[in-house]
Amino acid sequence: MYIGEIATDNVRGATGSLMNLFVVSGILYVYVIGPYVSYQVLQWCCLAIPIAFVICYSLMPESPYYLLAKNRKEDALKSLQFLRGQSLNNVQQELSEIEKFLEESKATQASMMDLFKLPGNRKALLITTGLLVFQQLSGIDAVLFNSQSIFMNAGSSLDPAVATIIVGTVQFAASLVIPIIADRMGRRVILLTSSSIMALALAALGTFFYVKMDSGNVDSILWLPVTALVIHNILYCIGFGALPWAILGEMIPPNLKYIASPIATSSCCTAGFVATYVYPYLDAMGTYYVFWIFGGCCVLAFLFSFFVVIETRGLSLQEIQDKLHTKKM
Repeated sequence: MYIGEIATDNVRGATGSLMNLFVVSGILYVYVIGPYVSYQVLQWCCLAIPIAFVICYSLMPESPYYLLAKNRKEDALKSLQFLRGQSLNNVQQELSEIEKFLEESKATQASMMDLFKLPGNRKALLITTGLLVFQQLSGIDAVLFNSQSIFMNAGSSLDPAVATIIVGTVQFAASLVIPIIADRMGRRVILLTSSSIMALALAALGTFFYVKMDSGNVDSILWLPVTALVIHNILYCIGFGALPWAILGEMIPPNLKYIASPIATSSCCTAGFVATYVYPYLDAMGTYYVFWIFGGCCVLAFLFSFFVVIETRGLSLQEIQDKLHTKKM
């Protein structure tokens, strides 16, 4: 939400997608340290990161949208000057555009009923919540949390800890790509590509475990589990890992963010919990079931992105709202 309000229109997708880069950085950080230290030492290493964040983030300005909404125009000007690195005169036009946008947003009373009553708001909630739910139903958390056991069950020749570090490194590298392409390619194109290839990778991974259970002879394809997981994680980071958060920040109008954003993020966390919780039970039935089910969810994510998600690349926040409210739900 914060990034969506402080970024300029031409780089909002790129800056919004940076969240996933830091998520996978944290995952890689634990992957690299975790196998070689005690749980107690690992917790202290993890604790250092939020402490550093609190110190650094305290130096950041408040969002100009928030400040104008609170009638603090002078502070909003200072915030914009800091964020844009420009003089007072150069940010006046942008400030006027933000004021106009907020005035139009305030014209509609923000309530729970407004979120569901207006077609454009319903569509914004559906898109943002749907993308975040499919983000988790892609199986990413279940796969990441159980990476070592997956490699052990697959009989890979690589040390499971090393294989997991490789997967984490690839995730990090892939996350460097999305800020570059997010505002050059359409959001829908990236989401469609991400979901389709993730589905294929998970189908291949499920087939590997099915063949292993059926014949037990998988010596010729021992390379497949690591390859499939790497491809899955690359396409996750490029698409469904980063873009749903960027779209959440730009698609919900300011007067409804305090209602809609908790709904979307809570749905995301709930879906992640469910996917992780059911993993051991599905795995007990047959590991291939796990990956085929998550692969099926990626197919549904593809259809959702194709038929429901609208393109927001290069649009201002006001233009996005106009587009949502001109398309009937």
